[in-house]
Amino acid sequence: MKIHNFSAGPCILPQDVFQQASKAVLDFNGLSILEISHRSKDFVAVMEKAQSLALKHLGLSNKGYKALFLGGGASMQFLMTAYNLLEKKAAYLNTGTWSDKAIKEAKAFGDIIEVASSKDANYNFIPKDYQVPTDADYFHITSNNTIFGTQLKTVPQVDIPLVCDMSSDIFSRQLDFTKFDLIYAGAQKNMGPAGATLVVVKEDLLGKVTRHIPSMLNYKTHISKDSMFNTPPVFPIYVSMLTLEWLKNNGGIDAIEKANNEKAALIYGEIDRNELFQGFAAVEDRSNMNATFSLKDEAHKEAFDNLWNAANISGLNGHRSVGGYRASMYNALPLESVQVLVDVMKELEKKA
Repeated sequence: MKIHNFSAGPCILPQDVFQQASKAVLDFNGLSILEISHRSKDFVAVMEKAQSLALKHLGLSNKGYKALFLGGGASMQFLMTAYNLLEKKAAYLNTGTWSDKAIKEAKAFGDIIEVASSKDANYNFIPKDYQVPTDADYFHITSNNTIFGTQLKTVPQVDIPLVCDMSSDIFSRQLDFTKFDLIYAGAQKNMGPAGATLVVVKEDLLGKVTRHIPSMLNYKTHISKDSMFNTPPVFPIYVSMLTLEWLKNNGGIDAIEKANNEKAALIYGEIDRNELFQGFAAVEDRSNMNATFSLKDEAHKEAFDNLWNAANISGLNGHRSVGGYRASMYNALPLESVQVLVDVMKELEKKA
């Protein structure tokens, strides 16, 4: 039976990628991908290809950017961005749990200006009217808020370095990525299994803080060693490379954005049409990756849960911060799965 995987992360990945990765576990040029040396010719080629594909998809090849594959998750980047970039003060837009945690980490390194926040509304919208101080070392944003289902629709225009946590929507839509000076993203949404983190950084941004930066937390260290300063997460990087290759073979970001728009239109259309449901996020800020919604009457909860479970839908429960339901529709989720969910919602309406 096919499982329709709406999990928020770790989440669905392409079936083609699973097949290639499973073969490599057994045989990758004579050894398992799990046991090869990270300094072997075979894996160096994997790393180089993954880095090259990441930059090409973002349109950042030969533009002064470096792609790094590191460990520690996006949560480590809350710390590393501040360690490497924050000299006196930085500006942050607070749009969700993860940006709130990033702010807490950065406060250890300097003054933090929270230019705006939707925390009082349980992060159900993206603040629009705010001023970014021009003398800040950088401005940090989170492009997509997985828990609350909101997404920045445009790139802020600022005159200082722009840093972005793109963990849950990287490679899902086209943006002018040259407007960003540093992008980071955990792999486990649109790229690979948990364990690897992509960092794309403009090289001339670095080396400007006066503090001592420990080697493992210094971007320049990892750039100088091509992400091989210590043993990298070999298997997650390999799967990330396969996924980036899959994206390329399927038309790249342009093609996947059209598919993602279609999926989002389908689910939000049903949420708005069906009188049993209501969306959580402000309509203009709705995420194409994570649709958050709830039943208007909890009396229907048992019936709805039974229906979607019977339809082999997985991972639909909302985060405890929001409740209700969350349909995460990352790149590899087919439109068919969203249609199954919509059909279940319609079935509940008929039975109610």
